[in-house]
Amino acid sequence: MIPGLIQRRHFSDLSEQEVLALAISSEEDDARIYRTYAERLRQEFPDTAKVFDGMASEEDAHRRALIDLHTKRFGEVIPLIRREHVAGFYARRPVWLTENLGLDRIRDEAATMERDAEAFYLKAAARSSDAATRKLLGDLAAAEAGHQDSADALTEEHLSGDARDAEDRTAHRKFLLTWVQPGLAGLMDGSVSTLAPIFATAFATQDTWTTFLVGLAASVGAGISMGFTEAASDDGELSGRGSPVKRGLASGVMTTVGGLGHALPYLIPDFWTATTVAILVVFVELWAIAWIQNRYMETPFFRAAFQVVLGGALVFAAGVLIGSG
Repeated sequence: MIPGLIQRRHFSDLSEQEVLALAISSEEDDARIYRTYAERLRQEFPDTAKVFDGMASEEDAHRRALIDLHTKRFGEVIPLIRREHVAGFYARRPVWLTENLGLDRIRDEAATMERDAEAFYLKAAARSSDAATRKLLGDLAAAEAGHQDSADALTEEHLSGDARDAEDRTAHRKFLLTWVQPGLAGLMDGSVSTLAPIFATAFATQDTWTTFLVGLAASVGAGISMGFTEAASDDGELSGRGSPVKRGLASGVMTTVGGLGHALPYLIPDFWTATTVAILVVFVELWAIAWIQNRYMETPFFRAAFQVVLGGALVFAAGVLIGSG
C-alpha cells in the first residue's frame, strides 16, 4: 500500500457533519488562496488584486455562515477534515505553482476554483437522503455559483476597461521581457553562431558523426554560456525584466535548440543527404526567427528577415569556405 492513502476517507462515507466541516475548511483555504493571489499581484496589477481581496472576503462570509449552521446543528466542535483527507476530492494547485502563471491564467484558475466548489456541493446534495441536509447543500451550491456573479460584480467595480487594458499591457510586456526577448536572443545566437563550426566540420571531414558531435558540443556549450550570461547580467529588480532564472532558462534552452536544429540532421549517415536536410533546417530557422521578431518584438518583417537571413548566410558561407579550404 502507498503510505498516506490508507487514511483517506471516501466521500460517500462522510457523515453530514463531516461534509459540512469539509466545506468550512475548503472555504477557509480558498480565502487564503485568493489573498495570496492578491498579495502577489498587488504591486504590478493593483486593480486585479482588489478583485481577489473582494473574493476572499466573500469566502470569509460563507465560511462564517457555514460555522453558524454547524453550531446550530452539531455544536461548537468542528471535526478536522480537509480536502487531502478525502479520496478523489478535487485539489487546489499549490500556491507556489502560480508564480509562473500569467494574469489571465490566474483569473481562469479562480474561475475553476468556483466551479469545482459548486460541483462538490451539487454532488453532496444529490446523494443526501435527509431533506434538511439536501436543502443546506443545495444552498451552498447556489452560493458557490453566486460567487462567480460576485466576482463579475467586483471586476466591474475595481477593474474598468481601461484598468484591465493597462494590466494586460503590463502582463504582455513582462512576458516579452522575461521569456520572449531572452529566448529570441538565444535562438538567434544558437542558430547563427553554430553555423560556422558545424558546416566547417562537415565540409572538412565529410564525416556525419563527427559533425554531429561538434554540433552537439557547440549547441550545449553555447546554451550554457548564454544562459549564465543572461541570468548574471541583470537581477530584474530595477529593469523589470523579471526573474534572472527564468530569463537564463529561456535563453539557454533556446540557444541549444537553435544549434541542435541543424546538428541533428547529421545523424543521417549519408553526408550529402544530411547536409541538404541541415541547410533546409537552417532556412526554416532563420525565417522563423524573422517571424518571431515581427510577431512579438514588432520589428518590420522584411527588415527582420534581411538582418537575420543576411547574417546567417554570411556565417554559413564562412563555415563552408573554411571547411572546404
